[in-house]
Amino acid sequence: MTNDVMSISEMCAAFDVTPRTLRFYESKELLFPIRQGTKRLFTRRDRARLKLILRGKRFGFSLEDIRQLLDLYDRDGSQEVQLIRTYEIARKRLAQMEAQRAELDEAIAELKDQLAWGESAIAGFRKAAE
Repeated sequence: MTNDVMSISEMCAAFDVTPRTLRFYESKELLFPIRQGTKRLFTRRDRARLKLILRGKRFGFSLEDIRQLLDLYDRDGSQEVQLIRTYEIARKRLAQMEAQRAELDEAIAELKDQLAWGESAIAGFRKAAE
């Protein structure tokens, strides 16, 4: 086997994914391995696409967003349209993540207040019991 293609087990090892994950992305038409009987051989293009898929998932992009970005590159060949669209999606995702962080910070502060109140109440019960 050459460096141009990788087996499913080599892909799993290289990208720390499961065979099920690769088959799922294939079923969603995000990856297009060469089929030789029951064997799947992944090309350099598949490897590049998987890197982008995994990065997109890490940032919280939907599979549909990822598909659209990959399709833009396939259709156009230049990276300008893809980069502009990626930038737009990433800005929107960043705004969502920052809003989630603000909500989480608020929830953490409220929980800390409740824990402090609880600690004080427990100490009061213990003091009363002495």
